[in-house]
Amino acid sequence: MIVAFSVSPLGVGEDVGEYVADAVRVVRESGLPNRTDAMFTSVEGEWDEVMDVVKRAVAAVEARCGRVSLVLKADIRPGVTNGLTSKVDTVERYLSEG
Repeated sequence: MIVAFSVSPLGVGEDVGEYVADAVRVVRESGLPNRTDAMFTSVEGEWDEVMDVVKRAVAAVEARCGRVSLVLKADIRPGVTNGLTSKVDTVERYLSEG
């Protein structure tokens, strides 16, 4: 499964990069395939391990601010691995064809 999520602290003002970095650090230290862009962090793995990473990422932000917003989108597709890159590769292939 692939989960794309965004975790943001609430009530700390506009500069949230330091808090978001705490969440991304948890994801990167998990060892699961992941990618971070301007809006979301995506992580790929089995249900329990991915949800554990999301939970710990939220906890890392919550520990510093007390209130957190979480947006989560999941692609649950048993048996698929390397979806984090293969889905993008497919789109790139179509773009290069035409």
